[in-house]
Amino acid sequence: MSTRSAQDDDLVESDTDSADAGDEAAEEKVRSGIQSIEVGFRLLDVLTSEPRAMMLRDLAQRAGMSPAKAHRYLVSFQRLGVVAQDPVSGRYELGGFALQMGLARLARVDGVKLARIALTALRDQLDQTVGIAVWGNQGPTIVHWMESSHPAKASLKLGDVMPLLGSATGLLFAAYLPRGKTAAMLERELADTRRSPHHGGPRTLDEVDAVLADVRAHQAARVEGMLLPTIHAFCMPVFDALGELALAIIALGHEGTFDIRWGGEIDTALRACAGKLSYELGHRPDARDD
Repeated sequence: MSTRSAQDDDLVESDTDSADAGDEAAEEKVRSGIQSIEVGFRLLDVLTSEPRAMMLRDLAQRAGMSPAKAHRYLVSFQRLGVVAQDPVSGRYELGGFALQMGLARLARVDGVKLARIALTALRDQLDQTVGIAVWGNQGPTIVHWMESSHPAKASLKLGDVMPLLGSATGLLFAAYLPRGKTAAMLERELADTRRSPHHGGPRTLDEVDAVLADVRAHQAARVEGMLLPTIHAFCMPVFDALGELALAIIALGHEGTFDIRWGGEIDTALRACAGKLSYELGHRPDARDD
């Protein structure tokens, strides 16, 4: 019968420790990623943000690398179709495969789903009621709603259609949609306003245009107790790859707990969220001609 010595046990333990260390090193390598891919991606990032084809020296400078180093990456990107080079000018731009990747992403993206995920974090950050609206058959329609820990006493529910002139949501859609989509609804609401001496909104198309111009200037709509007394609200646009309004995200709350200032906490956070969602939907800020 064989016996194990202390030395044998030490060898087994040493082998085990080496294996564990090897596994940890392998896991760390996976977590750290492949640095060369991340470095090369800087070139693609510059080409994505630049509307024109670029010379090698300019592209390399913007990406923070030498022309020789940039050229090596570009050769590989060209082979993969991610980058193309004009044979006459020598300038570089995104290639056909980059377009196919972008189109595949756009075909799969669901703006409302992305917004629902983003608003969960935003609601927890601000502790304000938040929601999503899209343009439906009857007008701006609430499709998602999340209450804060101190819910606003707003009688809103999923499927509600918001007025164009009496809500932040309506003003935003009226400001960014073609007038042909909103004209009939605007006329009805203006007619109702003229019949009601107590209504505080715009009463003529000229007044409407002035209010909507202010919305576009701020790239957001804001109301203070307009639709519901003591309830304030912001509404921000989310644009798609064509620069058109895809949906709107909303934050509202009671006047005592809701920061209604332009540049305040709620405005800043909601604006950042809308900008990120627009980016996810393929929007570029220069896609619109405001």
